[in-house]
Amino acid sequence: MNYPVVEKFVSINGEGARAGELAAFIRLKGCNLRCPYCDTKWAYREDAPFEMMSEDELCAFAKGVKNVTITGGEPMLHALSPLVKALILCGHTVEIETNGSVPIDALSKLPARPFFTLDYKSPSSGMEGKMVLENYKYLSHGDCVKFVVGNRNDLERAEQIIKQYSLTQRCYVYLSAVFGEITPAEIVEYMIERGLNSVRVQLQMHKFIWDPERRGV
Repeated sequence: MNYPVVEKFVSINGEGARAGELAAFIRLKGCNLRCPYCDTKWAYREDAPFEMMSEDELCAFAKGVKNVTITGGEPMLHALSPLVKALILCGHTVEIETNGSVPIDALSKLPARPFFTLDYKSPSSGMEGKMVLENYKYLSHGDCVKFVVGNRNDLERAEQIIKQYSLTQRCYVYLSAVFGEITPAEIVEYMIERGLNSVRVQLQMHKFIWDPERRGV
């Protein structure tokens, strides 16, 4: 099977459970959501340039790098099972960054499954109604749920979802700031105020190492 790749590069994981580790990134074209703070809007544009690449070609690209992150856009809009199986067979650890609006059950049931970094779109995104909450039953240790928050209302909603679905007992849970809308210090203060144990605040590491607008990192 061939996949529409808008970008591929080797860098570090900037967020998630494997933040700071080397990873080969495969960014696929297209997204079904329109979050106002999205930093990869170019990847879902109809005129975004891309190259069609097969599983074999993508395995060759990732050779020598243990972690592979499949991202977008929204990568789950594509039939990822053949690619995931091929990458794992080649010895890679595969992580899928998904926006939380597409079911993950089929991929989670693979004999050798990928890890998931699953977004929960907070109220300020305007996309909260698109979330597939059924996904949480398929999460396991090594997966993570990431709440991108822009204000206190987003934090309160994140706390509600975390507790309602016992997320800290299922997987890693992260709170990440909408860049420029809320400070990490405000998130930490809320965590202290509310006693949010086993929840982690996370900064987008790549935006501090390189220019926040730079691609390919």
